[in-house]
Amino acid sequence: MTDQPSYHHGNLRRAVLDAAVEAIAEQGPATWSLRELARRAGVSHAAPAHHFGDKAGLLTAVAAEGYARFADALEAAGDDLYELGLAYVRFAVGHRAYFEVIFTPALYRADDPEVSAARDRADRILAAGVRDLAPGADPEGARTRGLAAWSIVHGFAHLWLSGALSGLGDDPVEAARPVIRLLFEG
Repeated sequence: MTDQPSYHHGNLRRAVLDAAVEAIAEQGPATWSLRELARRAGVSHAAPAHHFGDKAGLLTAVAAEGYARFADALEAAGDDLYELGLAYVRFAVGHRAYFEVIFTPALYRADDPEVSAARDRADRILAAGVRDLAPGADPEGARTRGLAAWSIVHGFAHLWLSGALSGLGDDPVEAARPVIRLLFEG
């Protein structure tokens, strides 16, 4: 009898995706191989390539799932831009692996239909929140406000994840509250 892993999975695709998310959380999105993921998932070394083609294909599936989860988190926050901003930070910290992949489009096929649909859904939710901040604003003004809002929450999330915001406590959402509130001043 050998020490070969069992290759009988109820959902091999899910097992490989879970292994990828775990590897990304531990090592970042670029330092692991499909062979390593196969070992983590307990599947044959050919299984990831069979289901996803290559690393970009697997990361495309992670991005599609990540954007869908991101859109769900934003949707659960409701229509209020302040709450959307807090949900954005909460998602970044709570689902770092997905966050790192979805905001590094060079890693995956950004034009993939599943990625595009999930990204567009998240974008619509965020755009609606920005519209509510400045109803009746001209399109260029609304675009600029949207970019400012995105820059604030994304920048905060990225700085928090990189460890650059030491001294703000242990709760990133509480630390983000006064920063995001700046969107509503002036």
